[in-house]
Amino acid sequence: MRLFALLLTLLAAPALAEDVDLELVLLADASGSITDNEIDFQRQGYADALTDPRVLDVIAGGAYGAIAVTYVEWAANTAVVVDWARVDGPEAAAAFAAALTGQLRQAYGRNAIGGALLDAKRLIETNDHEGFRKVIDFSGDSPSNFSGPAIEDARRDIVAAGITINALPILCRFCDTPARYPNLAEIYAERIIGGVGAFVVEAANEQDLADAIRRKLILEISGQMPAARLARR
Repeated sequence: MRLFALLLTLLAAPALAEDVDLELVLLADASGSITDNEIDFQRQGYADALTDPRVLDVIAGGAYGAIAVTYVEWAANTAVVVDWARVDGPEAAAAFAAALTGQLRQAYGRNAIGGALLDAKRLIETNDHEGFRKVIDFSGDSPSNFSGPAIEDARRDIVAAGITINALPILCRFCDTPARYPNLAEIYAERIIGGVGAFVVEAANEQDLADAIRRKLILEISGQMPAARLARR
């Protein structure tokens, strides 16, 4: 009888988590300062970067040859645009990119950075994958936090959980005026990033954004750091 009960328990148990080199939350700004066109442009930048042969080569070079990735947009709320997917080659990357582009906006309102970071932590802790490393890839054009948990409290909890936060400050999108926060990279380095090997890669404008995303993904997936903690180019 006990043996029968044990067999039933084993059959009911969830399948073992997949092994991946990295669990990666792409946490992108969709707050009120970002227009719909800019959101589409940003999504396309991530889609292009993830399908770039140089990024795919880095994925293939990992111990498991795969990463788990989700794309999430943040504002006053956070919204999962593309749910967790295992990317282990060009086909999977293309499927993720196709799912990312062409969707309607799902996050609205003013900045709630602390809450967004904690939502990303929850997504890492509750997914069906198990990664050797766990990273939140945060991007934004402002350091403000109008509602929700404090950024420093969120960062402390995330780092304590063994998760690294990297940042992509975007100084200007399609701008015809000077950047609101010309020292945003320094602010993000001081207030946002944390954990083992944390770094900042700056995007000066929309022309630089796609290249900055690609460079940042290569560093994150490979587990490397730029020569300096704050990398502008």
